[in-house]
Amino acid sequence: MPATTTSLELLAPARNADIGIEAIRHGADAVYIGGPGFGARHDAGNSIEDIERLTRYAHRFHAKIFITLNTILRDDELDDARRLAWQVYEAGADALIVQDMGLLELDLPPIQLHASTQTDIRTPERAKFLAEVGFSQIVLARELSLPEIAAIQAKVMRSGIHADGTGEMENFTPPILEFFIHGALCVAFSGQCYISHAHTGRSANRGECSQACRLPYNLEDKQGRIVAFDKHLLSMKDNDQSANLRALIDAGIRSFKIEGRLKDMAYVKNATAHYRQLLDRIIEATPDYSRASSGRCTHTFTPRPEKSFNRGATDYFVNGRHADIGAFDTPSFAGEASGTITRIGPDWFEIDSKEEFANGDGISYLSRGRKLAGLRVNVAKRVTGGQRLFPNEMPDDPEGFRPGIEILRNRDQTFERLLEKPSAERHMQMRIELGETADGFALTLRDEDGIEARAAVVHAKETAKDPQRALVSLGENLGKLGATDFKAGEIRLVLSEPWFLPAATVNALRRDVIEKLVVAREAARPRLLRTPPLEPPSPYPEKELTYLANVLNRAARDFYRRHGVELIADAYEADTTPGDVSLMITKHCLRYSHSLCPKEAKGWVTGVNAEPMTLVNGKERLTLRFDCKKCEMHVVGRMKKGRQISITPLAH
Repeated sequence: MPATTTSLELLAPARNADIGIEAIRHGADAVYIGGPGFGARHDAGNSIEDIERLTRYAHRFHAKIFITLNTILRDDELDDARRLAWQVYEAGADALIVQDMGLLELDLPPIQLHASTQTDIRTPERAKFLAEVGFSQIVLARELSLPEIAAIQAKVMRSGIHADGTGEMENFTPPILEFFIHGALCVAFSGQCYISHAHTGRSANRGECSQACRLPYNLEDKQGRIVAFDKHLLSMKDNDQSANLRALIDAGIRSFKIEGRLKDMAYVKNATAHYRQLLDRIIEATPDYSRASSGRCTHTFTPRPEKSFNRGATDYFVNGRHADIGAFDTPSFAGEASGTITRIGPDWFEIDSKEEFANGDGISYLSRGRKLAGLRVNVAKRVTGGQRLFPNEMPDDPEGFRPGIEILRNRDQTFERLLEKPSAERHMQMRIELGETADGFALTLRDEDGIEARAAVVHAKETAKDPQRALVSLGENLGKLGATDFKAGEIRLVLSEPWFLPAATVNALRRDVIEKLVVAREAARPRLLRTPPLEPPSPYPEKELTYLANVLNRAARDFYRRHGVELIADAYEADTTPGDVSLMITKHCLRYSHSLCPKEAKGWVTGVNAEPMTLVNGKERLTLRFDCKKCEMHVVGRMKKGRQISITPLAH
């Protein structure tokens, strides 16, 4: 890729190495994956051997592998975390994604560091600080708007210069800004949610979130009146920035991240292919941009992200606040609207739909109380006026399942089967040139990155009996690249006359030069370098840290003291924060969602104030407090008695 262009990175998730390999094959420039431990996803750990297998595959295309080491750590875990960092570095990983600042005080390998979204990067000051302490890539908060992202970009471009004008800009590279463009949304600011720990002892900051945000709640006002009944009021729709990629690029985003380290292979294939195609269109239309890795992908299916698990789509706050961001009816995958019921029989129902249903499809509908119900189609038949579906069991729901009800499809069996098969190929195009030497022939390959390899063979120059056929045969044999990572582009025969070369000789020469090209590509593979921290140490933007800073170990305390912080509270997970506190801080506002926002009501409704409200789930009551100046909602509560604290062992 031309050195003068700006590369755009598509970053895909992987639960395991096999999914990671498919993500690369379907177009990812980088993959993030958990190692043996400390990866913020309790059920997504991988062995060092699998990390090494994945990095070997990715590096063939100059793609990168980022390891999530992004939980907060106890003192007794620091040495294990340090050892793990060295192991994944030696396995070929390109970067660590971290949350705990204590890691920066340890003897880490010379591997690039990326600041996790768990570090809660919402302000230009926080972003600049993280850049100056050694982070080369920073994952911005999902809640940011385009102007806020642009403001952060402007600030980090001046990283390396202290407020007093001192500091070394030489050899200092501003960080890459990374942003989530697809997948599940945490309702809380990342790193600022403690409900799970307070209620169950399972900390979201340690990869064990119990997902209280997906539970149903009643919403009560100050007088105890029901505003919303039995709704999933903290459950967000899923992120989809498909329409905003160019605007995000203009704002300064260079790494486009798909959420989903617990998702299955079909989801990763589908989402990765979708955003690969969107980014490729932008790159092809804008010569200033380039792919962040090598090779072009061909897909055997048309990506349809709406067919993979989702809770509906929202672009969240990228284009400002709007009301329709919640998945209040259900936190499950309802599916695509696919028709309406027209008739119901004893063991079948008919629907009016343009979609073609298949045996094995999953169907859902909103039953009484707008509760999601589902069934599986055993047999689908085309009939006059629509389709007749025979489910595994007819629902006993005369109120919710009746003619006129909308049907949704949450499993498209035909589409899923496409993704169960090999569904993409990735190849690097290269120029092939066969020429003559004094005692034989030489074959030169030049790939799309400008990397060359050459091999020669000693062979007599025999005049071909059929010159035209000999040239055609040479071209065909040279272009037979089989199961390699390469695809023939231009084939040039620089010969003084059409010589005869046996196919076996051409094949051996081609294999020889491809092996050399693979070696040359590895030698030329760009290595990610650690950004050195600025000296003297940059001051942290604040002098005092509350439990919200997530400081759980002595090394993190040492880090913040070294950067000028004077008072440092324990992390909430230390269980030393008493009483009612903010267990969740979120930009999602239930007053706004229910048309009760004082700012919005001003001028046309009187007497609307941001009074506290209450979320109720069974015996659990959580107070909602509203900070209208910051446009934030705080979910306030305390630790439950008798909860169990879980300690997760390091996987081996």
